[in-house]
Amino acid sequence: MFELIYPDTDVPELPAPDVSSAGQRAFHDAGNAAGPASRTEYFPVIGSNGVVIARATRAYCHSGSKVLHPVVHLHVIDRMGHLYLQKRSMNKDIQPGRWDTAVGGHVDYGESILEALYRESSEELGLVEFNPVWLCSYEFESGIEREQINVFAAVGSYMMTPDHDEVEEIRGWTMDAISGNLGKSVFTPNFEGEFVRIRDSLLALL
Repeated sequence: MFELIYPDTDVPELPAPDVSSAGQRAFHDAGNAAGPASRTEYFPVIGSNGVVIARATRAYCHSGSKVLHPVVHLHVIDRMGHLYLQKRSMNKDIQPGRWDTAVGGHVDYGESILEALYRESSEELGLVEFNPVWLCSYEFESGIEREQINVFAAVGSYMMTPDHDEVEEIRGWTMDAISGNLGKSVFTPNFEGEFVRIRDSLLALL
């Protein structure tokens, strides 16, 4: 399984903040303005080998900078072969309203891949007790970002309670139903490419 390698020393921030913005960020990060919720969210910036070389904000990673940053995906499939997909909230800044992988999210700076997977699963679906199977890792590039995607699956029947700020709904799809809707703007482009890549691996788990 792919894993991140954090150095013993601190890494630089991208882009390098100027003195005034650094002071303002430190003030907010300390919770002196609006409390912990105002803290800046950082992602690890990595090399293709998993070595963490810098950290950057969500906004910078999605600004067209194309810095490589890691994400996690969890595909949930039951023993009948239904693949559970989430319909992305209309509040999402990327691909709102389209169907996507059951769980998908960024790795926060300082987290391991598995820590991020369990956190995102809990936050998005209330899913905490599952045994993830690693399927693959690959790089994905869109018009605004470049991600290193770590793909896992969980097999079984799970009680899932979507966070409706993140997920509009979750439901099971047959493999044939998914295949029949590819290329029709029903799913996110990332999901479509990934589904073709891992469909056989998912079915082999049943």
